[in-house]
Amino acid sequence: MTKSAKGSSIDTISFKKLRQLYLFALLTIAITVLLSQLLIQYNLNSQLSDSRIINISGKQRMLSQKLTKEVLILNFVTDTAKKNEEITSINETLSLWKTTHFNLEKGNDSLGFPKEKSKTLSVLFKAIKPNFDSIVNATTLFLENKKQNTKESENQKLVQTILENQVVFLSKMNQIVDEYDKEALEKVTLQSKTEYAILVFTLFVLLLEFLFIFKPTNQKVEKLISKLLSSEKKALKLAYNTEIISEIKENSVKELKSLNYAMENTLLYCRVAPDGTVIHIGEKFSKLLQYNPFISDKTFSQVLTPIEKEQILIDRILAEKQRSGWQGELNITNRDGESLWLDLSMVPVTIKKEESELLIICFDITERKKAEQEVERLNTENVTDKINQQKIISSKIVENQENEQNRIAREIHDGIGQMLTGLKFSLESINLDDKEKAAQKIEYLKKLSLDIIKGVRTATFNLMPPELSDHGIVSSIAKLTQELSKLTGKNILFYNKTHFDKRLDSLIEINIYRLTQEAINNALKYAESSHIIVQLSHSSTILSITIDDNGKGFDITTVEKKRNSESGMGLLFMKERIQYINGRFFINSIPGEGTRITFNIPI
Repeated sequence: MTKSAKGSSIDTISFKKLRQLYLFALLTIAITVLLSQLLIQYNLNSQLSDSRIINISGKQRMLSQKLTKEVLILNFVTDTAKKNEEITSINETLSLWKTTHFNLEKGNDSLGFPKEKSKTLSVLFKAIKPNFDSIVNATTLFLENKKQNTKESENQKLVQTILENQVVFLSKMNQIVDEYDKEALEKVTLQSKTEYAILVFTLFVLLLEFLFIFKPTNQKVEKLISKLLSSEKKALKLAYNTEIISEIKENSVKELKSLNYAMENTLLYCRVAPDGTVIHIGEKFSKLLQYNPFISDKTFSQVLTPIEKEQILIDRILAEKQRSGWQGELNITNRDGESLWLDLSMVPVTIKKEESELLIICFDITERKKAEQEVERLNTENVTDKINQQKIISSKIVENQENEQNRIAREIHDGIGQMLTGLKFSLESINLDDKEKAAQKIEYLKKLSLDIIKGVRTATFNLMPPELSDHGIVSSIAKLTQELSKLTGKNILFYNKTHFDKRLDSLIEINIYRLTQEAINNALKYAESSHIIVQLSHSSTILSITIDDNGKGFDITTVEKKRNSESGMGLLFMKERIQYINGRFFINSIPGEGTRITFNIPI
């Protein structure tokens, strides 16, 4: 045994002895207090009836006087009714007096009158008995005579007998009352002495316990405390080490609980024996598969699906891959007949030597699969829609190119061609001999030449305005609004709000120009507007062009649905052009109020 172990055993023995001493001391005090209380309670119980006895014995004197007084009154009453009333009263007083005297003499448990009396009281009750009996007998005979209205002379003697004995009874009853009072005082005195004796005894016991128990015990406690203090330092160090170990253990338990909770409630997992029997299945996995492990006992494949073909596939995978493991996607049918996709991983785990199981972890990828299928369907639809739109756009581009070529051909044939033909005939018809007519024709030819030049310039302007290549987008849009205002007679205005004067890439500029031209032409052709305002503004990164008209407006949703119509294709062309230069296109139209079209182009 080590030193610390010996010290610990000694301390334990000392504590046992101290505990025994304290128990003995406390037991002694408890017994002393209990005995003193029993003795005091006994004395108090014996004194409970003393005051009542003294009171009742004093009352006996009053009753004897009352009885004598009533007898004297009855002796002189002549009225019959009054006499009967007095006889009844005397009977009641006599009965109470006799009963009380008998209880005082013989004792009564219900009233608390003791049956055993002191020798003095016994002698006094024996001495008073002849007088008591004489009064009772004389009163009884007196009442009988009064009831019969006879023996008046005898009644006088009876009254005299009552009076004589009543005086002696009062004297002797006073002695009895005094004796009761004396004995009660003696009991109180004895009680006081007893309590003082108990107090002295208790103090003596406490003194003995202090000298022989508490003081030695206190000394032993001080020694034990000093030992305990030295042991406490060792215990603190051990407790610190234990606390560290306990904290590590608690953290490990928490981690295990968290892992278990995560696996049960967040992961779809189960443990399967090599033969396919389910060892344990997670709560979330059970809910997904609508499987109750407490009611049914099935193999893993039967748990996953009720379809036999799918069960055969799963059993084959378990048989072939239980040593190497497996990971892949499974499409199964649940018990409601719904398709369920699982991303399943099967991991072989060795529990003991020659004992293994399969840990299967799944992820429900049904929603992902549905989303992939939906994305694939939408992509197919979008590609088809794009192809159809591109076909329409291509056909419209070809059609527009043909129309533009036809228009240019008509302008050249009908306008420039005819004017050139007229110029040819006019030149051929000049007669230089007739100077006056020749001068007129020359003037006409000059005017016709100007018209031809103007026609050529108009045709080339529609194809590619020279301002765009020479001066940029601001000048070309300004020129466009001026020319269209002259040609159509409409009020078309242009404002460069932020004084933009930079040049952009030629491809961007030509697309901005065509977008603006298309928006103005749509306002002229479909909106029936009389005023069109074109505004250009810019920031450090954005060039913005806004075209406002006061035309009849339109429902944007309705026009966009009519993609095969001219107006619908116009909006589609503008969207295609703006997307081509990475810009954004906004349109806001209110039927009956007008339309605003905005192009935002990054610069």
